[in-house]
Amino acid sequence: MPRSSNAVASRTRRKKILKMAKGYFGARKNVYTVAKNAVEKGLTYAYIGRKLKKRNFRSLWIMRINAAARQHGMSYSVFMGKLSKSGIELNRKVLADLAMNHPDAFTAVVDKVK
Repeated sequence: MPRSSNAVASRTRRKKILKMAKGYFGARKNVYTVAKNAVEKGLTYAYIGRKLKKRNFRSLWIMRINAAARQHGMSYSVFMGKLSKSGIELNRKVLADLAMNHPDAFTAVVDKVK
């Protein structure tokens, strides 16, 4: 027969939820039924947020590349089209970093593409 722990399972469950609700405002932090709803909603938002984060970063990278490409007289779409035709396989994250932090390197990439 497996060894059972001598703790009350329901108390452990409640403590876990209340621990997750730490820092919430009002009854959300110390009333179990209210805290349970708040924590559930928070976990849902956290899950959705992890997906949205990827979208937001991609759009930020595109904006940065577009701004840098326009300084060299090219739109984003034209730049990306020429980039793929020339066989340069740099992703948007790297291109955005070059555009922001290493403008000379980005200029070199643009010259290579033209």
